[in-house]
Amino acid sequence: MGDVSDRPVTPSVTPRLGKRRKRPDIIADTIRDRIMQSGLSPGDRIPADWLDPETLKVSRGTLREALKVLEFQGLTASKTGPGGGVFVASIAPENAIRMLDNLFLFEPPSISDIYAIRKLIEPELAATAAAGTLPPEAFEALRATIRLYEAEPESVEEEYRQRLAELDFHAELARSNPNRLLGFVAVFLLSLLRDMTVCREIYQEPNPELRETGLNYQVRLLRAIRAGDAERAREIMRRHMIEAEKYMLERAAVRERPRLAQ
Repeated sequence: MGDVSDRPVTPSVTPRLGKRRKRPDIIADTIRDRIMQSGLSPGDRIPADWLDPETLKVSRGTLREALKVLEFQGLTASKTGPGGGVFVASIAPENAIRMLDNLFLFEPPSISDIYAIRKLIEPELAATAAAGTLPPEAFEALRATIRLYEAEPESVEEEYRQRLAELDFHAELARSNPNRLLGFVAVFLLSLLRDMTVCREIYQEPNPELRETGLNYQVRLLRAIRAGDAERAREIMRRHMIEAEKYMLERAAVRERPRLAQ
């Protein structure tokens, strides 16, 4: 078999119902497929002959547009001057999440939609951590997050920051999970909650009892993780998610009543 770079380039065609794809998008997919098949890594230069308009059978303008598509997607980066060229890039998880957030910017999911998924994956994150996959430094990071909201808040602003720190606890647990896809989805759901206007309003409401309830769940969860009790960790997180959803839905309904009465 010949080297990947010697094989003929076949434009990648991904069918999309109801919409004909533009030529630059097709060429961008062709270059993307070649990067994947060749085993190039972030930081590697893309061979110049892969970007030859004649080989790709496109105009230079179409090729420029295709490269812009790849750069916008975060897959490539261009450098000018000596040693310049087009290089493979690695998109940061937070940038990928921000792009997905924008997908739901004008039609956000409901609180119920988000918690329907959180109730499934958060208990598994907790159980996996308790099963011995959580590195010691990740455990300490979780403890450090809790310390941010152990003390009584001295102002409404501080209480709001503590509420966000509670979400950070879940994000830290997700990032440390060996299943990167599971962790990514969990962090994405947290990002959606942070961005929703109704959730921000709820988080800004003073509620000392809620802070104590969340703290209680998370302290118990850390104990289960330290003890290596996966089933207990799963159950604690499951109950935590059920209570959190119940509270968020109740507060959202209260905030909605004045609007419905107008």
